[in-house]
Amino acid sequence: MYSTALVTGASSGLGAEFAEQLAARGTELILVARSADRLAALAERLTAEHGVRTHVLVQDLAEPDAARRVAEWLAARGLRVELLVNNAGFGTCGRFEEISGARDHDQLMVNVVALVDLTHQLVPGMLARGRGAVLNVASNAGFQPSPYFAVYGAAKAFVLNFGLALRQEYRRRGIRVLTLCPGPVETAFFDTIGTRRAAVTGSMTTPEPVVRAALRALERDRGYVAPGFGNALGAHLTPRRPRTLVAAIAERVTRKVLTPSASAAASAPGREDAA
Repeated sequence: MYSTALVTGASSGLGAEFAEQLAARGTELILVARSADRLAALAERLTAEHGVRTHVLVQDLAEPDAARRVAEWLAARGLRVELLVNNAGFGTCGRFEEISGARDHDQLMVNVVALVDLTHQLVPGMLARGRGAVLNVASNAGFQPSPYFAVYGAAKAFVLNFGLALRQEYRRRGIRVLTLCPGPVETAFFDTIGTRRAAVTGSMTTPEPVVRAALRALERDRGYVAPGFGNALGAHLTPRRPRTLVAAIAERVTRKVLTPSASAAASAPGREDAA
């Protein structure tokens, strides 16, 4: 495993679980999120329980120069990142015209722009050392068009294809790239999005098995992983169907999120870092 990992969105959900499981393996951690108190409490606990060094960086990844600030912070402390876990993210759902444009802009800044920018900042150092890994958190929503999750689904499709492309570029140059595509996970994502109806399959798993599957897939140098039998089946079958048919079927599944509370929540200003 890798000696030092940077985990974004580390204050809760999948990010906190990545930090937990990596700390148990003895990995030095750099925890990045917006919630200073939660990060500090997590770092203190992981150091006490696992004896690992932890570093806390409070940074809003929706800011245009977030990745540059992270890189400068790392350089000032002489920290080298061997594993980058691009986990931070949030979503919106509802009718596109009813969702705040500013909120969707922030969503793309966190889910896409910051992810790419951080990868740009950290991959050159990995190449120079001949060793490293990037683990990007996408979603099973990235395998097909997702009506009423239009921006979120498209962003996760970008993350999936970006990760698969980079894997081919770097697989013979010492860097592993894995894309994690989970189904609904019991995290703050659903509090932020404003409705548990966003778990359109009707079932959720917990962060622990998802992260365990991701780290195992990284060790095996997989290109992507969709934990759970149903998710894996959909990931393999969905791309083989006509795209317009897939979109039509997806609309029948996702329309259940169209409630007044969901539309109101889609325009709300608050968010948490959660995949």
